[in-house]
Amino acid sequence: MPSSHADVATEHASRYLQQLCKHWAHKFPVEFNPTHGTIDLTSLGRTVMDADAAALHIVVSTNEAGSLERLESVVADHIKRFAFREELNFDWKPATAA
Repeated sequence: MPSSHADVATEHASRYLQQLCKHWAHKFPVEFNPTHGTIDLTSLGRTVMDADAAALHIVVSTNEAGSLERLESVVADHIKRFAFREELNFDWKPATAA
């Protein structure tokens, strides 16, 4: 399953994690708490987020390699809208297999 990850430096990681999960909860299966969230975006893929005091750690995965870049963009664009008061950097890298 193609996947990638980004570590986004922000002091508001928990806030953005919760906002994104609440935003998509009406459309997709979502589970979250202040430090961990999972969103199953039906046909597009899956997003897993972990928040700590310094960063929001995001992993996106999809069944189709061609959809990975789109999923990265959708997730980043939504979080950037929530974070309009700060400039966030999403440096997506291929996730390594465990």
